[in-house]
Amino acid sequence: MTHRTPSFDELVRRAHALTIGRRRVLGLAGAPGAGKSTLAARLVRALGPAAVLVPMDGFHLANAELERLGRRDRKGAPDTFDAAGYVALLQRLRRPDADPVYAPVFDRRLEEAVAGGVRVDPDRPLVVTEGNYLLLDDGPWARVRSLLDECWFVELDERVRVERLVRRHVAHGRDPDHARAWVLRSDEANARLVAGTRGRADLLVSPPADRGDS
Repeated sequence: MTHRTPSFDELVRRAHALTIGRRRVLGLAGAPGAGKSTLAARLVRALGPAAVLVPMDGFHLANAELERLGRRDRKGAPDTFDAAGYVALLQRLRRPDADPVYAPVFDRRLEEAVAGGVRVDPDRPLVVTEGNYLLLDDGPWARVRSLLDECWFVELDERVRVERLVRRHVAHGRDPDHARAWVLRSDEANARLVAGTRGRADLLVSPPADRGDS
């Protein structure tokens, strides 16, 4: 694992090298609020038609299913995702055929996953995927790492990351006290779990400028 933090231009060059030849998958892992989604989106924009973004968050279980399982108050924890479904999608994306693949996305306004939100055409040489648990070595998640050609770990100062999360929850309708309580109870429990996976990454990276993203 490389410890030097590269510049964004260096990251673009490294990602571009993955677009040569067969279909490859680049993962961005990190704790909630670290800036994974913003960095992933910036990389895909910089790479143009060579890359497409397929976030892990599209595999959130529906709120109704979380209620049935008694996990609604832990939404975002590893067992509140369809990890096996995510693995199956990555396996399919690594073996492109003549038809496009449609992947789900997570709608923060609805707080639900939406099927078919991303189209991955067979001629796209690079899939960028991002999420908290790409490096988790437990249950179905343990199969994800072997499906990533590279995985980078996005790190951010803890105080800044927590404040990002609080602002994000407030922006999506929680009052500030409830937002902070949720972050310190739920998001930070997940963050501690994710921090233990950083040693499995190929590269440690810094996030883009603060935009309140995950």
